[in-house]
Amino acid sequence: MSNPQQLRYSKEHEWLSGAEDGVSTVGITEHAANALGDVVFVQLPAVGDTVTAGETCGELESTKSVSDLYSPVSGEVVEANQDVVDDPSLVNSAPFEGGWLFKVRVAEEPGDLLSSDEYTAFTAG
Repeated sequence: MSNPQQLRYSKEHEWLSGAEDGVSTVGITEHAANALGDVVFVQLPAVGDTVTAGETCGELESTKSVSDLYSPVSGEVVEANQDVVDDPSLVNSAPFEGGWLFKVRVAEEPGDLLSSDEYTAFTAG
């Protein structure tokens, strides 16, 4: 399993893209998608919602369990991926592409996000 080098990762298994015009994309990692199993329902934060780093902002339901979705940064949600709401299996089939979850205008980024290599070591541990 490879974690794209250009992304940063949280210990709750979310990924964060680099900011473009202050906006970053958030998704869950392939590791998390595999651990969840087949995702059948996704609840995302709404556009305009304020999310806080490390706090829950939605949930993912699979055939195995329900897992909270945590925001890796603080800021305002500017877009939610309706494609994932309509077809939750995108989280499993393309976690780093079409399976992204929401975009956030970053107000604050915590200092504990991991690089790709650090996240790979964390999940191997």
